[in-house]
Formats: sequence, C-alpha cells, structure tokens
Amino acid sequence: MLLSILVMAVASHAQQAPRAEVTADSINDEVQETLAASRQKLSTVRERLEQPGVDDMRLAELRVQAEDVASEVQGTSAEMETRLAQIEARLADLGEPPAAGQPPEAAAVTEERNRLTTERAELTVLTDDAAGLMSSANQTVATISTLRRDLFAQTLFKRTQLSGELFVVAGESLVLEIQELGGALGSWLSFAWKFKKLPLLASIFLSLGAALVFLSGGRRLFARLILRNASDEWPTYIKRLSLAFWSTVTRTLSLAAFLVASFLFLDGFNVLRRDIAPILAALFSFIWFVYFVSQLSYAVLSPRHSEWRLVRVTDRGAQILVTAIVAMAAINGLDYLLGAISEVLSAPLELTIAKSVVASLVIGVILLGLSFVRPIMAEGKADAEGRAWPRWLGYLLRVMGVLLLLTVLAGYAGLARFVATQIVLTGAVLVTVYIGILSGKAVGKQGVFAHTAVGERLGRRFNLGEVALDQVGLVAGLAIYVFALLLGIPLILLTWGFQITDIEVWVYRFFTRITIGNISISIVGILGGLLLFGLGYLATKWIQRWIDSHVLERSQVDAGVRNSVKTGIGYLGIGLAVIVGVSAAGVNLSSLALVASALSVGIGFGLQNVVSNFVSGLILLVERPFKVGDHIVTGTTEGIVKRISVRATEVETFRKQSIIVPNSDLINAPVGNWTHRNKVQRSEVPVSVAYGTDPEKVIAILLEIVEAVPEVLRNPEPHVDFMAFGASSLDFELRFHLADYTDGIRIRALVRIEILRRFEKEGIEIPFARQDIMILPRPRREDLKSTTGPADAVEDGAGV
Repeated sequence: MLLSILVMAVASHAQQAPRAEVTADSINDEVQETLAASRQKLSTVRERLEQPGVDDMRLAELRVQAEDVASEVQGTSAEMETRLAQIEARLADLGEPPAAGQPPEAAAVTEERNRLTTERAELTVLTDDAAGLMSSANQTVATISTLRRDLFAQTLFKRTQLSGELFVVAGESLVLEIQELGGALGSWLSFAWKFKKLPLLASIFLSLGAALVFLSGGRRLFARLILRNASDEWPTYIKRLSLAFWSTVTRTLSLAAFLVASFLFLDGFNVLRRDIAPILAALFSFIWFVYFVSQLSYAVLSPRHSEWRLVRVTDRGAQILVTAIVAMAAINGLDYLLGAISEVLSAPLELTIAKSVVASLVIGVILLGLSFVRPIMAEGKADAEGRAWPRWLGYLLRVMGVLLLLTVLAGYAGLARFVATQIVLTGAVLVTVYIGILSGKAVGKQGVFAHTAVGERLGRRFNLGEVALDQVGLVAGLAIYVFALLLGIPLILLTWGFQITDIEVWVYRFFTRITIGNISISIVGILGGLLLFGLGYLATKWIQRWIDSHVLERSQVDAGVRNSVKTGIGYLGIGLAVIVGVSAAGVNLSSLALVASALSVGIGFGLQNVVSNFVSGLILLVERPFKVGDHIVTGTTEGIVKRISVRATEVETFRKQSIIVPNSDLINAPVGNWTHRNKVQRSEVPVSVAYGTDPEKVIAILLEIVEAVPEVLRNPEPHVDFMAFGASSLDFELRFHLADYTDGIRIRALVRIEILRRFEKEGIEIPFARQDIMILPRPRREDLKSTTGPADAVEDGAGV
C-alpha cells in the first residue's frame, strides 16, 4: 500500500512539473554562450601575453590555453555545420513555397519552413563568428610560438662584451649576494622555528620517512639488480650491463622521489616562503643532477672494481675520467644553482654572466685536458699507462673544448652555457639510454634470460620451460627498451629548452589523436577496442564452455551437434567482438560496408575461387584442424605444414619440395593429420620364428628388448601379438608407442638389430620361405610310345 501511494505521488508530480522545451532559440543561446566563454578565455590569454617579463614556461602554458580555445570553437563549429546540413535537407524535403496562382500549402508547412529559414540564418551568422574566433585563436598560438623561438634565440645568441669592469662589478655583486642569501635563509629559518615549528618538524619527519621508503626500500627491493656480488669474480656482459643501468636508474629515481616529496611536504605545510621556494628547488635539482652523473660514471667506469667495468680503460684512466665527469657536472649544476639564487635576489646581470663565463671556461679546459689523457687499455694487457684515445674521439674532445672556449671569449655566454649543459647532461642521459637499450638487447637474446637470476627465479616459481622463459625474456627486453626511451626522451627535451607543459600536451595528443592526412588515430581508442575485443573473446569462450557442459551435455546431444553448436557460437561471438572492438577503436563501419559491397561485385565477376580460398583459410585459421609443424596427408601430398595463409597452405615434403595447396582443397577433401593432438604414434615390428620355437619365450624376449629402450612409452604399455601360423613360420608383431613419431624409423631399426642379436644368442631361428625341388628320372622311349601325343613332345621332364 505504501509503495502504491509513493508511485502515485511521483506520477502526479511528474504530470504537474513543467517540462523544459528544447527549441532552436535555446540551442542558439547555448552556442552563443559557449562562443562568448571561449572569446573571454582568448582575451585573457592575450592580456597575459602582453604583460612584461613573461618567461618561456608561462608562454608554454598560454599556448596550451589558446589551443584549448581553438579546439572548443572547432567542436562548436562542427556541431553547427551538422545542424545546418540537417536544416538544408529538411528544406529540400519541404520544397519551394507555392508560386502565385497555385493552391496554398498547409499552414504547418509554411510555419516550419519559416522557422527553419530563420534558424539557418542565425546559425550562419554564428558559424562565421566561430570561424573568426578560431582564426584568432590559431593566430594567437602562432604568435606565442614565434615569441618562444625569439626568446630562445635571444637567450642563446645575445652577445656580451667581456671586460675587466664586468668582472669587478660581478665580484662586488657576489659579496652582496652572499650576504643577502645568508640573511634570507637566516630570517626564514628563524621565522619557521618561532611561528611554524610544528609544521616544520612534521615536514622534516615526513621527509625522513620518504627517504626511508624510497632510498632504503628501493635498495632492498632491487638489491639483486643494483648491488655487486662479491663472489662473482668475472661477471658476464649482461650482468655488468644490467647492474650499470638499473643501479643508475633505481638510485637516481629514488633520490628524485625523495627530493620531490620533501619539497612538497615543506610547501604543503606552508613552511616555504616565496623567495626561498625557488632556491630550494634549484638546490634539490643540483643535488639530483650531480648524484645522477656520479652514479652513472661509477656504474660504467667502476674505478674500484675493474671486473664490472663496461669499457676497456685502465684503473688510473677510470679514476681520472670519473673525477673529470663529476667535476663538470658539479660546475654546470652550480652555475644553474647560483643563477637561480641571483634571479630570486635580483642580482645584477653582470654576476650571472660572469658565473656562466667561468663555468664554461672551466668545462672547456677540462675537455681539452681529457683529450690528452691515455686511458685506453691495450688488448690483452693491463698496463697502468694505457694508450691514447682513438684518433676521432681525441679530435672530438679537442674540438668541443676549443669551441666552448671560443664561444665564451666571443661573448656568447648564454650559448656557451647551453652547450656545456648539453655536453654534460644530455651526454649522461644518452649514455644511460644507450646502456638501457644494450641491456634490453642482451636480455632479449635467445636463451639468455633463462640463465639470469630473474629468469631462474621465475622458472622455479612458475615452473616455466626454456621456451616460455625465452618469450618472457623477449618481452622483458622490449619493456627495457620502452622504459629507457620513456626515461631519456623527456629529459633530453627538457635540456633542449622544452617545457613540461609541452611534453604533457604531446603525450596527451599522442594517445588521443594522431592525424595522418585526413585520418585521425587514437591510441586510447585502439587500446580500448583491443580491450573490448579481448573481453568479448573471453566471454565467448566462457559461453561456449557453459552451454556445452550445462546444456548440451545434460541433453545427451550427439557429439557432432555439440561441436557444431560450439563452433557457431564461437563464430558469432568473435564476430560481434570484432564489430564492437572496431567501433570502439573509432573505425567508421560505413567504410567497411563499402569494402563489402566492392567485394561482392568482385565475386560476381569471377573471384569465386579466390574468395573460396580466402574463406577456407579463415576457417583453417580459426578451427585449426592442423597447424604449422603438423605432418599431414592429403591426396598425393604428404609432408610438414610450413605456413598457413588466407589463400593457400605451404606443405614441405620429406624430399624438401614445397607444395602450395589451395585452402579450398584442404577444406573439401579428407586430410590426415599425424600430429593433430600430439606426436604420439604406434610403431610395429613384425617378427617370424621357425616352427618348434616356444611362443611364450619369444614374447618375453621381445618385451624385454622394447622395455629397455628409453624412448618407448610405458603408457600405453608395449605388447606382442601372435598374429598367424605362416606357411613356414610363426608370425608375431611387436607393438609399442613413441612420444615423437619422428623417432620411429631410428627406434625400429635399433629394436630389429637387438632382436637379431638376442635370437642368435638364444638359438631362435628366423626362417625364410622354403621351396622343395624334386628331380624326376628321364622316361624311356618305349614308355613314351604308349602316351598320346608326339614322341618328341617330351625330351626331358622335371617336376617341382
């Protein structure tokens, strides 16, 4: 009763509630509001663009906002164009209004034509407005791109006249900057301790917890990959590669996660001041950069563990190279740290220029010094002196050092700073990516992954064979490739002047929209389509099993009918899964309809055989009555299946002749498959013994012989059949099963040889077919006279 009252109350309320009518005016108003909002966003972008002191990061953000406005306007324009097409089609159906003198049309038709004409005029105006707004947004995007290029070029190629006065001013500014920095840090720490003691202690405590989680946890989790095994005196190449790559990546990522977490904790608890936050961020970046380069250098060169070294250099050469590389990283990172401090404290530009000049000069001198080092170890020798660099590498180091020095002395401090950064940071990232690619290549080699520590552990844990581990190794190698590239490419782009916003936009567009001509591909859509197809395939298999076991089996349906029903459900389910997956991937099914119609026309013009083979190939690939590697017999063809395509199947005979069999012949003719379900085959060895031999003794000897062969299966067990009483022998047949039919000829030959040996030892005779020859005496002439026929008809006689 209560439920009835509630239903009636809801129904009466629904009847009394006014309905919001959707009209053309409401749609146009909504479009106008959308365009007005987009125009306001674009105006805001332009206003911020005209503000002084806009840096590259801000320009990148403004460009993304302008591109969003253009995308919104483009979507609105597409909707209006669709509506205009609908209006034009409807007006074409209504036709022209009646001319003068013709019978008048219905009032409803006239009213609808007028309404559609008015809406078309309004939409035309809005479409022109949207086109202008989109053109303005695209122009703003182009303007921002030009500003960013100009800013980048101005930063790199701005020339400064180097003089003694510049360095004097820089020295005085450096003293003042150190004093201001000390005062700023002291006042901040004093303020934080007095007024924000609890948030400061909480952020420090959480930072230490993050350090414990990331650094210690990463060390324990990846200990096998990042720690050297002291007992391994001569590690393999793949072990050295894996250790160098994963120790560098794991430790630097752990440190990066700890530093980012610490900064977020301090910022989240409002402990940082606006002037301290950029300095702390630059300090954390400096720490990570130097740590990354040092870890990579020690992992590759291993100055203290020569057996783990990836390059052939002497111990002294390795130590020199590590020291020089870490020094260049520290100098370059310190340059950026001091530059960030100068920017926060508004130090004079002369100080920043002087820092970059000094840092670039020192890095150039180090490069020149490295070109004269003799670190290369001679083949088969471990001399402490070593040999010089290869000629091309020595010249390259000298050229880079000289160009860097000349760039600095010419006054292009920004360009020199950029080049020094690329030499150090980009070089380190490229080396890391290269080591990762080499590691993935080594892991993906056939038979290598199974002998690694991870492969052995997976094999024991999941009981995997060599083939499965080899496939896992291939996937692992590809995963290492992808990981190395995903790690290295963003870092290289950042060092070359791109912003994080640019990378985010590229990644988003890569996964959502890739435009090739007039075709747009969505990686997310394709992955979604594959996922839906996989779910549909699994659902089809489950429905097949459920209907077969719960419906057909209980109904005691014939096995052939059950198989037909299962096959039909499989075709239907997979077909639906394909349609759903293709639709989800964004493929227009109307294009598939055009292809189907074209195929139907082609079939009508004589492609019946081609289509028959094509469909037969699909059936063979789906039903799999035989697969690649099976031994089949069809008609006059017998051999091993080498390839199954949608038109024909390639069969290789045992004489190494390739026979191409059309798929329709394999569907419409009987095909024998020796290895349809497995390679088990029964072998027979006929044996004959002489009459008088004990049959039970023969059977026992044959069973003893065959049971001594390890390739013979015990289930089904071998047995001997007494086949027949022959004309001159007792006939037996030894029957046994082999796991691999290809061993049949060899095993049967071995068994026959052993039978001969045992029968000879046991005195058992293997008879041969006997013929008794009888020689009759020559008849006398008088006996021949009494016979009918001529006397010379028989001159000699012999009977057998």
